[in-house]
Amino acid sequence: MLRIKKLDIFILKSFLTLFAGTFVICLFIFMMQFLWRYIDELVGKGLGLTVLGQFFFYSAITLIPMSLPLSILLAALMTFGNFGERYELLAMKSAGIPLTRIMRPVVACCAFLCLMSFFFQNVISPKAQKMLWTLVVSVRQTSPELDIPEGVFYSEIEGYNIYVKHKNKETGMMTDILIYNLSEGFENAHVIWAEKGKIETTQDQQHLLLHLYNGEQFENLKSQNIARDNVPYRRESFREKQIVIDFNGGFEMIDGSYLDSRSDAKNMAEISHSIDSLKAKADSIGRNMYADIARTYYRRVTLTSSDSAKLSQNKTLKLDADSLFESYTLVEKERVLSAATNQLTALTLDWQMKSIMSDDLDRDIRRHQLDWHRKITLSLACLIFFFIGAPLGAIIRKGGLGMPVVVSVFIFVIYYIIDTGSTRIARSGEMNMIVGVWMSTFVLAPVGAFFTYKSNNDSVVFNIEIYVNFFRTLIGMRQTRHIYRKEVIIEDPNYPRIYAELDELSAACTAYKTEHRLGKAPNYYHIFTNSGHDDQIARIGEKMEELIEELSNGKDKYLFELLNRYPVLSTNAHKSPFLRKTLNVLAGLVVPIGIVFYFRIWIFGMRLDQDLKRIVANDRDIRCRLEETFIK
Repeated sequence: MLRIKKLDIFILKSFLTLFAGTFVICLFIFMMQFLWRYIDELVGKGLGLTVLGQFFFYSAITLIPMSLPLSILLAALMTFGNFGERYELLAMKSAGIPLTRIMRPVVACCAFLCLMSFFFQNVISPKAQKMLWTLVVSVRQTSPELDIPEGVFYSEIEGYNIYVKHKNKETGMMTDILIYNLSEGFENAHVIWAEKGKIETTQDQQHLLLHLYNGEQFENLKSQNIARDNVPYRRESFREKQIVIDFNGGFEMIDGSYLDSRSDAKNMAEISHSIDSLKAKADSIGRNMYADIARTYYRRVTLTSSDSAKLSQNKTLKLDADSLFESYTLVEKERVLSAATNQLTALTLDWQMKSIMSDDLDRDIRRHQLDWHRKITLSLACLIFFFIGAPLGAIIRKGGLGMPVVVSVFIFVIYYIIDTGSTRIARSGEMNMIVGVWMSTFVLAPVGAFFTYKSNNDSVVFNIEIYVNFFRTLIGMRQTRHIYRKEVIIEDPNYPRIYAELDELSAACTAYKTEHRLGKAPNYYHIFTNSGHDDQIARIGEKMEELIEELSNGKDKYLFELLNRYPVLSTNAHKSPFLRKTLNVLAGLVVPIGIVFYFRIWIFGMRLDQDLKRIVANDRDIRCRLEETFIK
């Protein structure tokens, strides 16, 4: 029997609470992005709340699979970051519970969300996509809401240009109105000017009713004689005039059955069936094209009677096109070239049309394959993002909406760039479809496995000091000492013994300098055949650190200043690039890299020479201080 422990309930409750909030936020962000793409088509068309509600509802359903991975990533980061920040994660690990066991209930929850994402994409999303695109096309075909601005010509009414100088927004009354009626053509234009007027929409939303007052109308009359220079016109003055204009201002939902061929409006079974049909159609077209090529390039050449006579006169059995063409007259040459040009043009157009048809089929097949694979990859992204977010939260140990939001957005941007770029290349046919669509999964899955492994083993991944020290060592920056007076001293230093050991340390440094001659250029062969640490320098460094640690138990301020002057010795930087002899030999054989390492080791050797001189001088100063203060 499956037993759910209180710890699992606590972890699930913490995760689901944050997941609900982050999911709503992520879905709202994606909806705003989607709305921004179509804001120009929605505004100014007088759409009702029902139409707008359908638009937001269907867009929200289609964006749920995209919102789930980001919300899971953010919720996992915040949940485990809160556990780490409140030391709850430390308490769980102290009780002997590994991180994988702590993550187990949330993994089961994310697996369920992964299946729900797949269900949405395969069952619900295709229907929602069809309804959404039907709604978008219907909105695009809807005429804009009538709102004539001041001081500019308004041409949104088909066949009319309307100019209004002033407009009272409260009453709707317009003054100084100029109307160009171009519905019967420019030559038969009707021009109407009115002192004031008002525009209303009929109840059936199919016509506009213009009430005009105190104006004139000019109309060109059709002339029976086209050659006449003067075209008669008619002028009409009126005190009140009404004009009816056809204008469909209502929203009508179109028949979206033609959208059934879209790949995003199908489930996986329908996509597979469509791919098979498209491939069969492409193969059929390819066979027909091959047959056309065979008929075009292997047809027999039929000679005219004059050409046959010329060939018989020359008594040749071989057809020489150049000789035959040169025997033609200028008129015959022009006729042949014209016929060849026409035939080539016809063949070019024919093959261009066939190429367009073939490219469209290939593009449609790739689009279906992309949507088939994307239903799986977008579902798996839920699990992958959890295995990235949960370990990162455990490592960073920062909850709230600060650091987790920054890290989540950064990771999701990387995912989006990889996924969008690779799928676009795969859609164009320049990359294998499986590689292109699964590229983001191939990149982020190892990252999630790496973070999970590191966090489960309590490895330090984001400790900045480790990377800072690595780069400091790489470029040769010195580490400085910071020795301060201790508050509690258990045992005072043995100054007479330290005095004698300082003398021995100086002698060891002097002997090493004399033996190795660090100031001179090193031997290239010896550098890249060495391996391991320099044991002499290691012993000198260990002895120096022991003396510094013991002297730091004192109380003399001047002595602390002298201790901070001691350098931090490196045991291998002056000897060889690597600890392994094989790597050293390889680095030496690659001449450009070997030369860089050679000069670097030379510089470190000269620096070690100066460090040894500083140790000897510092030992002398400390011995003098000990003679003055502690040794009598």
